[in-house]
Amino acid sequence: MAVEKAIGSSSLVEVVDRILDKGVVVDAWVRVSLVGIELLAVEARVVVASVETYLKYAEAIGLTASAA
Repeated sequence: MAVEKAIGSSSLVEVVDRILDKGVVVDAWVRVSLVGIELLAVEARVVVASVETYLKYAEAIGLTASAA
């Protein structure tokens, strides 16, 4: 994957368009324990992508069932 550097600044619309086109995944996992006792556990996964991008990658890894 090549990295492109644009001359000048990008507008917010261009940044949002790029994020929706490529997609972004944020995966977080936090566990707080004290003396071996788990007090708090938080798991989060945030996916930001356009519907078209999500469906393309979901189909590639087998998350969607094909319609007959």
